[in-house]
Amino acid sequence: MKLAVIGAGKWGQALYHAFSEKNEVVITSRTPKDIPHFVSTDEALKYEYLVIAIPAQAVRGWMEENFVDHGQKILVAAKGIETATGSFLNEIYGEFVDSDRLAFISGPSFAAEVKESLPTALVISSTNAGLAQIYADALPEYIKGYVNDDVIGEEVAGAYKNVIAIAGGVSDGLELGNNARAALISRGLVEMTRFGEAFGAKTETFLSLGGAGDLFLTASSTLSRNYRVGVGLAQGKKIEAILEELGEVAEGVPTAKALYLLAKQKDIYLPIATEVYAMVEEGKDPRQSVKDLLG
Repeated sequence: MKLAVIGAGKWGQALYHAFSEKNEVVITSRTPKDIPHFVSTDEALKYEYLVIAIPAQAVRGWMEENFVDHGQKILVAAKGIETATGSFLNEIYGEFVDSDRLAFISGPSFAAEVKESLPTALVISSTNAGLAQIYADALPEYIKGYVNDDVIGEEVAGAYKNVIAIAGGVSDGLELGNNARAALISRGLVEMTRFGEAFGAKTETFLSLGGAGDLFLTASSTLSRNYRVGVGLAQGKKIEAILEELGEVAEGVPTAKALYLLAKQKDIYLPIATEVYAMVEEGKDPRQSVKDLLG
């Protein structure tokens, strides 16, 4: 299989490494990188199969400015909700490409471990079962691939877990203990499921790799950028300083705002996401957020 990865951040490079095991792969990004088989964007877009690892908030702009439709099939490798519009990634990409040419990858997958060829299992979701299977079969031996058709469920799970991960970092940063973190993550899973069901997602999706699997991973490890954001908030740092220190995109930050706005619109009860929004956007004291959640 010939495949092009677009986006050469840590996740893009990890996917380039993974897919290179069994396939002929090139990679490109807005900023030139010293990576083997780095090509221009124009060259990458000539490939039939694309893996696009561009952060959620930048997707629409990138597609408008760069995408040329040659009938490509796209595997979307970002997780998030567009803050400006409340749009899910399948809706944004759907403005440029038919849904049967889109697939989405999710599941527990820290980039650093994927790049080290450590084992995991991931889900490829698509309304086109054949396309999902093609991408699943292209995964390396150390990644077990599953397929499903619940695109919105996997999208909600992938976006929402980043917000709960911020809360997990706050909990650990305040040294609230293992019980508190376990309670927070399990209630986060309930909240995530409630939100997803409001958009037509399947309940079982949230109990699988893309839901519980990715949530447990991201909300409890310093390898998670969003978790580290939460730790910084617990230490009393301002969000701007945390993000500058991080030097990478933490999708949970804009996604918290998107969830808050969508929840208000649809009247969905999201207590944890609402407190994360308040801490990130309004500078609320994390200790007060804990009290309010317990209340």
